[in-house]
Parts: sequence; C-alpha cells; structure tokens
Amino acid sequence: MSLASTALWLGAGLYLQRNPKLALWGDLLVGFSWTWMAGSLYWGWLRMDPMLHLPVEAIALPIALVGLQRNWCRIGQSFYLGSLFGTIITDLYFHLVGLIPAWKQIMLNPSESALVLQSALSLVYTPWGLAWAAVLTMVLLFVGSMGLVGRKLEWLAFSGAVLSTLLVDGLFWLAAALA
Repeated sequence: MSLASTALWLGAGLYLQRNPKLALWGDLLVGFSWTWMAGSLYWGWLRMDPMLHLPVEAIALPIALVGLQRNWCRIGQSFYLGSLFGTIITDLYFHLVGLIPAWKQIMLNPSESALVLQSALSLVYTPWGLAWAAVLTMVLLFVGSMGLVGRKLEWLAFSGAVLSTLLVDGLFWLAAALA
C-alpha cells in the first residue's frame, strides 16, 4: 500500500506543478515521492538486510541527478538528495559504532526490541560512539546550514532535509532511551 501510494504522491506533485501558484509545492512533492518510494521498498520488504538500506534509498539518484541537470523539479530533487545525504550519515554512524547487529536483531525479533535497544545504547554511550555522534552531528549541521546561506529554494530544500535528519535520529535515540 505504501509503495503504491508513491504514484499518488508523484501524480499530485506533477498535477500541482501545472498551477503557477502551487508549482513550488508540486516540485517539492515530486522529490518527496522519491524518498517515499525508496523507504517503502526498503522498509516494506528488505529491512532485514541493513547492507541493502543505502543502495535502495539511492534508487532514485539517477532521476534526481538528471532532473537537476535538465532543470526539472530542482527543489524536489534537492530535497531527495538532502534526505539521501542524511541517510548516508546515519548509516555511516551505524557501521562505525557497530549497531548493525542490533538492527538485524530488532528486525528479526521485534518482541525483543527493548532489550536490543538497551544493548545498542551501551555502544552509543561509549567514548567511540559519542565521539562519532558529535563528529557526524557537526557534519550534518555544517552541510545543512550551508544551504541556508544562499537562500535559493533548492538549497533550502536540501538543507531542510539534511537538518531534519537530526530530528529523526534524535527521535530514534529518544525512543531507544525510553525503551
């Protein structure tokens, strides 16, 4: 159902683009549809294998790059690329800190997720885990804030998506801490 609704998001975006007053929102919705599609594919069928996460999330990368090159949906393509960048940073953290086994365990045994999350937090709270969290948070803040300087809409969309990674990852950390 989630994957099928990608067509609705994309269709709505393309429809809104035809109206000059709503074209900006349509443009953004087109880019959001790529993120939605990739997330639906991965979390719907492939979530058991963390090594597939990034390749699946990058499935629309060729579309986004061609769209930017041809000046089509620049705001939406930039949003997608910002989301993908945030995903890369988050996945990098998972690999560097050794959280991939916990990811697999939670996907295989959701009923044991509270115990697994507590165990995963013990890796996060090590000097190694905290150092990488600080470094990658700074990367996200730096890259995310760079787009805010230019004030071009496509850079603002990119920055918003990058900075929202901090919000999403923070919510995941909070959920793990409360589990």
